[in-house]
Amino acid sequence: MTKKQKKMLRRIIITVILMIVLHIAYEAFGAPADPVTGKTTSRWIVTEPVWFILYMIPYLIIGHDILKKAFKGIMNRQVFDENFLMAIATLGAIGIALIQQNGEYTEAVAVMLFYQTGELFQSYAVGKSRRNISALMDIRPDHANLVTENGFDTVDPDEVKTGSIILVQPGEKIPIDGRIVSGETTLNTGALTGESLPKSVREGDDVISGCINMTGVIKIQTTREFGESTVSKILDLVENSSSRKSRSENFISRFAKYYTPIVCYGALALALLPPIVLMITGNEPKWSTWIYRALTFLVISCPCALVISIPLTFFAGIGGGSRAGILIKGSNYLEQLSKIKTVAMDKTGTMTKGVFEVSGIHHSSIENEKLLEYAALAESFSTHPISLSIRKAYLDNLIWTIDEKTGEAIPKQPDEGQKEKRTLDTSRVESVEEIGGNGVLAIVDKKQIALGNRKLMDRQGVTFKECHHNGTVIHVAIDGVYSGHIVISDVIKPTAKEAIRAMHAEGVNTCIILTGDSKHVAESVGKEIGVDKVYAELLPEDKVSIVEELLSKKTDKSALAFVGDGINDAPVLSRADVGIAMGALGSDAAIEAADIVLMDDDPLKIARAIAISRRCMRIVYENIYFAIGIKVLCLILGTIGLTNMWLAVFADVGVMVLAVLNALRALRLPRV
Repeated sequence: MTKKQKKMLRRIIITVILMIVLHIAYEAFGAPADPVTGKTTSRWIVTEPVWFILYMIPYLIIGHDILKKAFKGIMNRQVFDENFLMAIATLGAIGIALIQQNGEYTEAVAVMLFYQTGELFQSYAVGKSRRNISALMDIRPDHANLVTENGFDTVDPDEVKTGSIILVQPGEKIPIDGRIVSGETTLNTGALTGESLPKSVREGDDVISGCINMTGVIKIQTTREFGESTVSKILDLVENSSSRKSRSENFISRFAKYYTPIVCYGALALALLPPIVLMITGNEPKWSTWIYRALTFLVISCPCALVISIPLTFFAGIGGGSRAGILIKGSNYLEQLSKIKTVAMDKTGTMTKGVFEVSGIHHSSIENEKLLEYAALAESFSTHPISLSIRKAYLDNLIWTIDEKTGEAIPKQPDEGQKEKRTLDTSRVESVEEIGGNGVLAIVDKKQIALGNRKLMDRQGVTFKECHHNGTVIHVAIDGVYSGHIVISDVIKPTAKEAIRAMHAEGVNTCIILTGDSKHVAESVGKEIGVDKVYAELLPEDKVSIVEELLSKKTDKSALAFVGDGINDAPVLSRADVGIAMGALGSDAAIEAADIVLMDDDPLKIARAIAISRRCMRIVYENIYFAIGIKVLCLILGTIGLTNMWLAVFADVGVMVLAVLNALRALRLPRV
């Protein structure tokens, strides 16, 4: 509990004790005289003004802040709020008791007591949800170990400049984005991605702030200042998400703005019109009865349940998403996400890994390892992604298994115990000639190696074999003799197919791939993962045009999401109803352009984000219908005199408590 909550709890306890004492005292010393005999059963009779003063003590203890807020609201011309309603209702009840000289001050104090108890509960519930979210997003580093000539100094992360060297010990958070210059370790990225699987990193790897160093001591050269680092951007997104309100939240704000004055004028009419009508018709007006009903009407009408529970539901939904590694920039995007019926997505980096890997060696006339070794040496001086993938495949010492039906070699990563450290001896390479748009010619071990596409083979007069697999095909010829080809492809992510299935299960009607890749490759990937439609060979402006066309065909009750890497797809991310950036850790373009940022590259989280939003909106509407329904029922009962102020405030507080408890369900993550 906070100090404020503890103080309120003390006030409630003191008020309850005083109420019990006053009730006992009133029974003993304040019993009214018998209307027939005129005698009292009490030995000592305390006068009415004394009881008034005594009851005002617990009333002011429990309600002085409400009265103060109501007075400030009146002075600031913001009259119609829940503080005004509670103040006017309880003061009115006290006024009636004072006029009737019946000592019924207990009701006014009890009404204020119930209300403050409900407020305490609401404050505790909101505080608990905030603490839960803060704990999930507890990634802000406390310090940075700045390396100096004499060791290191512990400084504030804000003081570390770009290019500085910092030391991160086991158990510490990485304070600033950078690149490892010394050491190797495993990182816990759970606070950022929601995944508990440790990530191994070593010298030369980029690391981001917010991850926890688990095993080894590492030195990092910072590539950003703290204010521009990933952890700062994430915290800024979470902290400012509440500033972007959804239509439902805006509706509640507008509803309360008009609703409160309407019920106040309605209560005034209830207090005046029936007695006036009774007077005109020659009946007794019974002013106190109708004023009491009007005051009860005011207590019932407090829109606390709606005003509190709706924003809390969105806050809890955003917090639940943060725990799963899904950053939602505002409740407006959360609401839009719940309407998604069409998901368009980029292929590379979204549904595929976006990293070229050797996926096979076909028609090899020599050993697969030897063919790969010659290719790696021939490509040893190139920085092209394809060259890098060939060298990596050789250095990783892949295990090759032969398909019995096709005779093709399929690579597999060796286990840790089977790994043999390899190096490339570039001294074996005598010369390398790169032929633009064709490939390379190299002399390796006195052998002429031709490595490239079909154009290079035609140029060298080498008869080659076609490849029917998806990916980039690198033909290899040694001394003018065709020796086989290497297939390099962008590997489909393990969860891509399951992600499409999960999106369909969440009510998404159409899943579309928009890619600049070739039609053959795109359609093959689309068929394998189960998308509904594929658009290939697109430029960035073509993607925008297609999204524009899709948006023109959708209804007002549906929405379109685009999922991309957040850098090349920034224009279409901005144009879609909801832009989702995949695998965007540390990407400024992604954080700026997208409405939702997934903290890792798992496409299954697209479906989870949709599931979170739909659950959140379901809870919002449950609270709206429940709160308004109970309010209307109680208002009708209060108008015809079938409920008193005790029951009215109990119903009001009860509805608020139930609505808040229901709102907190949004913190739980739905299954997909």
